[in-house]
Amino acid sequence: MTQHVAVLYGGISAEREVSLSSGRQCIAALREAGFEVTPIEVGQDLTAVIHALTHPRPDAVFNALHGRFGEDGCIQGVLDWLGLPYTHSGLRASALAMDKHAAKAVFRQAGLPVAEHCLVTRDALEAADPLPLPYVVKPVNEGSSVGVHIVQKGDNRRAEIARDWRYGDHAMAESYIPGRELTVGVMGDRALAVTDIIADAGAFYDYESKYADGGSRHVLPAQIHADTYAKALDIALRAHQALGCRGASRADLRYDEETDRLVLLEVNTQPGLTPTSLLPEQAAHCGIPFPALCAWMVKEARHGT
Repeated sequence: MTQHVAVLYGGISAEREVSLSSGRQCIAALREAGFEVTPIEVGQDLTAVIHALTHPRPDAVFNALHGRFGEDGCIQGVLDWLGLPYTHSGLRASALAMDKHAAKAVFRQAGLPVAEHCLVTRDALEAADPLPLPYVVKPVNEGSSVGVHIVQKGDNRRAEIARDWRYGDHAMAESYIPGRELTVGVMGDRALAVTDIIADAGAFYDYESKYADGGSRHVLPAQIHADTYAKALDIALRAHQALGCRGASRADLRYDEETDRLVLLEVNTQPGLTPTSLLPEQAAHCGIPFPALCAWMVKEARHGT
């Protein structure tokens, strides 16, 4: 059994605070599971991170980073270079999943249901609606609903959203799918459960709903038809496999009850591990306590694709 685990947390993305919370939870859980743990809070100085990872070298790295540079293949490439086994997906799957446009191409090729979408420049978004209303505007490579806007009929915020855009040269516009927000955690070759997420703090499952106390309610297992439940599990597992993910992932879906339509939104290769996060809740529902979940992730740690 791996004894010495370094936990990377923090980072320099818009999701730094989420990662700090995930990291603290994982450090405590891994120690409870019997590991020697070295916390490494990641900041701007990559040289310092590499030094901490090599003096001394751990047996494995627990990657608790979220967002850009932490789950988009960047840190995975560094860890591959160092020859250190690490938790969650490798470089290629991480990069694919983080690039929502590329991921949708993979999902389409695999025959998975996705929403109509297009990439749009800030100027084009300011000038005209890229899709029929309503639609969603989101960054191509951020997580945790950072920068997500729903543009409804009669909404006059489109030009303002475009002018204030700070997530790169392009945004992704995606047809809005009405209905329920579902999520499915995957561990290896097993889809865990389906959670129905009811956001209380806002109109949709935004950053505040995800991480604020009382920001959302999780109905687990989701109260949906057994066939739909099984289909959601299947979509999540197939998406995990299509991207080439390893370890744990979490698929987010929308379910339109009126049309009985399930749509895959995205796959998160670094699911949150905070006190309000969904993957640990689903694992516990399946009889896997949080320390055991973290220990399993370390056991599955690899390097390379």
